[in-house]
Amino acid sequence: METVIRINDSVNSFAWGTFGLVLLLGTGLICTLITGLFQICHIRHWWKSTFSIARSSGRIINDAGALSQMRAICTALCATIGTGNIAGVATAICMGGPGAVFWMWVAAFFGMMVKYSENLLGLYYRRRNSQGAWSGGPMYYLQDGLGSIKHCKGLGKVLGVLFCVFTVLASFGIGNMGQINKITINVESAFLSDIDSGTFMGVSKVNWTIGFILMIAAAIIILGGFRRLAAVSEVLVPFMCIAYIIGCLLVILMHFRTIPDVFSSIFRFALGPAAVKGGIAGSSLQLALNTIQNGCKRGVFSNEAGLGSSVMVHSTSCAREPVRQGMWGIAEVFLDTMVICTMTAVVVLSSGAIDLSTGLMVEGVNDATLVAQAFGSCFDKIGEWFVVLTITLFAFTTVMGWSFYGAKVTEYLFGVTAARIYRLVFIGLIVFGAVMESNLAWDISDTFNGLMMLPNLIGILVLSPTIVKLTKNYIARRIKGKDVEAMLSYDPDIQKDAWKAVQKGAD
Repeated sequence: METVIRINDSVNSFAWGTFGLVLLLGTGLICTLITGLFQICHIRHWWKSTFSIARSSGRIINDAGALSQMRAICTALCATIGTGNIAGVATAICMGGPGAVFWMWVAAFFGMMVKYSENLLGLYYRRRNSQGAWSGGPMYYLQDGLGSIKHCKGLGKVLGVLFCVFTVLASFGIGNMGQINKITINVESAFLSDIDSGTFMGVSKVNWTIGFILMIAAAIIILGGFRRLAAVSEVLVPFMCIAYIIGCLLVILMHFRTIPDVFSSIFRFALGPAAVKGGIAGSSLQLALNTIQNGCKRGVFSNEAGLGSSVMVHSTSCAREPVRQGMWGIAEVFLDTMVICTMTAVVVLSSGAIDLSTGLMVEGVNDATLVAQAFGSCFDKIGEWFVVLTITLFAFTTVMGWSFYGAKVTEYLFGVTAARIYRLVFIGLIVFGAVMESNLAWDISDTFNGLMMLPNLIGILVLSPTIVKLTKNYIARRIKGKDVEAMLSYDPDIQKDAWKAVQKGAD
């Protein structure tokens, strides 16, 4: 076991360490530059093309094998908005200080264009499966995009397969058992701690009960197919986002006098201040790197920009324009990190649990319960229960979203029938998540999560010329009004059909 832990720590340090973060931020910087700072220069356009049409796009489905854009983004947000938006932010602040929030913003700013590029490539290289539904994702643009380059056919296929393997393994851990374990611990400690129900196989019967209830609930949704998953997501995601944002705003309003100090500390500690030296061992440079690493890592863990996971949902959209779906990637990162994670950070920093003059945790503070304590300080037990229920909802929707990701990569590797079997295995593992005790499964899954990122980012960098062509083509037609044919698909037949639909206005 010690050997496994040591190997995992080494691989995790590689995937999530300096190399991985430089690759991630570097890819984001390149994507930002080659698209002409799209997220800034065309902010009005992408805002109007996403948030402003969200309500109407939820009612438009013009493709039998696709989801509406609203349902696609809600299904993607199912997995994206999770425990990382609450517990992950608290952990980043506790480990990296208030400055970690600044680097979370930096990662999100560049992550917007990484997710834009992922979605754009996902739609451009997608195809129909044997059931007529759209299938897309990093494995397809690695195989058909990178693989189309001279002498790279084998490399593209290998990287696509590796991405799928890492995704399946991550889906069982972070996407399933880790989330269920978090739900079980929180629900039991908040509502069922006084119940002595005995044990079964050395584990509390309460845990087993929670596990079976969650398994049944997940089975009803997951076995109903991707349309039922999307329909549930369309209801749950807006509700849980709005409810959490309102809750955060109430706490922030109660601590409004501290807001200037909160934002001052975020910028002051962004590069690892000398004031922290006395409290943490290590040089100023090490502190700065720790702050940057925790902020960037938790930011990516929250919004998943660079992992390539949510591309598989976005690729099922009824949109025919790759850039249109790319813009939903920008909106997704903006909502996840710039709005929800920032709300959590302000709540934590204004609660008094972090000394804003030193950046250190106050004695007795636990990062695992930090957000609940912040809400509890304002609303007593009701505030703590609100956080527990929010984490439960966030974590459960993450499980639903990752069930789709794992099924899609299994479909790529072994076909549609294998994807059905995968869903059954995935559902069965939910119970094990409720009764497991070790954090090793979570740590190993975190490593596979990071390994997913590497082949995906390689694909994005190699295919950056395609990203430039598609973006310039869209800007010329949609923003500058030029009469040119749209670039919609790498496949001539799909391109022909999609272009006819776009000309008719069904885009």
